[in-house]
Amino acid sequence: MFQLINLPYAPESLEPAISRETIGFHYGKHLQTYVDNLNKLIAGTEYESMPLEEIVCKAQGGIFNNAGQILNHNLYFLQFMPMKSEESALNGLEITRAVIRDFGSLEAFKAEFEQKGATLFGSGWVWLAADPDGKLVIMQEPNAGNPLTKGFKPLLTMDVWEHAYYLDYQNRRAAHLQALWPLINWQEINRRYQS
Repeated sequence: MFQLINLPYAPESLEPAISRETIGFHYGKHLQTYVDNLNKLIAGTEYESMPLEEIVCKAQGGIFNNAGQILNHNLYFLQFMPMKSEESALNGLEITRAVIRDFGSLEAFKAEFEQKGATLFGSGWVWLAADPDGKLVIMQEPNAGNPLTKGFKPLLTMDVWEHAYYLDYQNRRAAHLQALWPLINWQEINRRYQS
């Protein structure tokens, strides 16, 4: 049975970019509901003993939707840490070199990432992902979509479902995306890239 992940930070420690109230609803209620739903859906099925990533790659319908949302949210919440200097966090990392190689600069990467997140129609996710050769791409995935289903490695994501930002930003999705950069734990993104 799947369980709600433990956050590696206090619910208020991502403020002001993400409020304690948003963490309470987004993590404590939305993600918990996906976990509860998936556990009910897979009981007694072939999916019951599969790892989450395998379920996402094989399932369809409600099982895929709930498993995908759990995986996406786990990657999302575990990529954050309390705000600190982003510049020092990026120094010397392999992911930093790869971003510059594939996008020209960190600024160009962020601008394209924010643009794709702000313009994804409806609900979904914007991803930094790596292809099998390690080339980085930015992907828009609707609903519960994850780059894994297309053979890519998910590295960094921003949730553009309204529940992720509406309490703090109302309809200002672009402002929400811009506010998240200082929270990114680039060591974690680098670890995902190297694994």
